[in-house]
Amino acid sequence: MDNHNRHSILIIRMQALLQLAILCLSLQGCGLITDAVQLVWPLATDDISAICRRGRLQVGIAAEPFQPFVFPAIFTDEGLRVTGMDVALVQEIARALEQRCGGHPVTPVLHLVRFRDLFVLLQEGKLDLFASAISANVPSPARIGLAYSSPYFYDGGIAGITRRPAVIDRLQTTLRLQADQRDGLGAMKAAVTGLVVAVQEGTSAHLYALEHFAQTTLVICDSLPAALEAQDPTIDVILGKLPVLQYTTTRTHKDWRLLTDITRTPVILTREQYAVVLGDEHDRLLRLVNDVIFKLDESGKLAQMRTRWLDERYAFPRRAASEGLPFDIQNMAVHYDQGQCRPAPRR
Repeated sequence: MDNHNRHSILIIRMQALLQLAILCLSLQGCGLITDAVQLVWPLATDDISAICRRGRLQVGIAAEPFQPFVFPAIFTDEGLRVTGMDVALVQEIARALEQRCGGHPVTPVLHLVRFRDLFVLLQEGKLDLFASAISANVPSPARIGLAYSSPYFYDGGIAGITRRPAVIDRLQTTLRLQADQRDGLGAMKAAVTGLVVAVQEGTSAHLYALEHFAQTTLVICDSLPAALEAQDPTIDVILGKLPVLQYTTTRTHKDWRLLTDITRTPVILTREQYAVVLGDEHDRLLRLVNDVIFKLDESGKLAQMRTRWLDERYAFPRRAASEGLPFDIQNMAVHYDQGQCRPAPRR
């Protein structure tokens, strides 16, 4: 809800309250006005109290893996589990809620759904919050009415990967010709001219590509794995989240390489900060989440979490088995079906 609409609603409610106050003077007692006011301006819902009463925190997590923030779900002796840095952050939030709820247990209930559906489910009130490397600084009509926490990851951004050395050579040649005025976007456009460029639907890379790469052969994919394995069409370049692409090219798909300059520094198209997403009416829950992130940052634990998930060598199935969280089994088929790629609609 934008500021203009809120201002209009506020004026209407104030006018109604003034009329009720005048009416109260003509009544023998003003006790009736309390009930009347509630009809015009109900008391705000206490989001944290509601979570405490039900003992569950409804959390959205992307069904598509954004390694190392969200890994593919696996079968363990304890059942289905999913893990990753964002799942670890959810566990910290749940522990803070338990303290706020007077020690009563609060179970984080994970709903693994398509990335693009996270925003819809939150707006429909089916989730309390969601986290999956969400860029807090990316405007979109679909994200109106949402609130973002303080960033828990600062070094995000949109970058690209390819399997074709000629693309990297073309990019680096263009950058050298730019002399002192570096233009990463211009160089990237020159490097991918005539090629097939893929993005994951609903992500910040998708929104960015629609704005800046309209003249390229753009392909929309349901997930990063779908883009990596696509055969028809064959993908030349994938645009996506820098830390996810770094993890992918160093751990899982070493035949792909980051698009870099001559110093092997990734060419970043825009900087991003990742945050937890809530409804804009959940003020108390937002403050609690911000407090959690602040304390983790101040204590150094947040930096340790980034190192643990982004830099350390580990087998994520073992971490899922020992510390992962269960999720809604109804979405299992969706989680393992990473979808397909298709040409972007012409604008």
